[in-house]
Amino acid sequence: MQETPYGLKVTLGVPYEAAIERAMDALKAQGFGVLTSIDVQQTLKTKLDRDFRKYVILGACNPSLADRALHAELEVGLLLPCNVIVYETGPAASVVARAPGAGSVVARAAATAAGRMSGASVMPRR
Repeated sequence: MQETPYGLKVTLGVPYEAAIERAMDALKAQGFGVLTSIDVQQTLKTKLDRDFRKYVILGACNPSLADRALHAELEVGLLLPCNVIVYETGPAASVVARAPGAGSVVARAAATAAGRMSGASVMPRR
């Protein structure tokens, strides 16, 4: 995993379509479903007649975490769904990336809500 100015990424030695499948499988294994899929290449071609590499934005959500997070803090919805991008860098090379903190912020809000619901003490945020 490599840190970038915008998030965390991993380079895979697989074609673009296989990278999307792996990303979706990894999300599913962690309880996330993909709510949205934006084909950036197609969108830029359709709207601007511009060519672009294969690039997709997957909007992923873990319903249980989202429910708890939204009950704890309504503005956490600004971070939902959690975006994961997949793009092609070569015929058999792709990148999968995500924002570094969005998932942890949602998880923290969900944990806060869980603590409130159980009556447990929750450490205040700084």
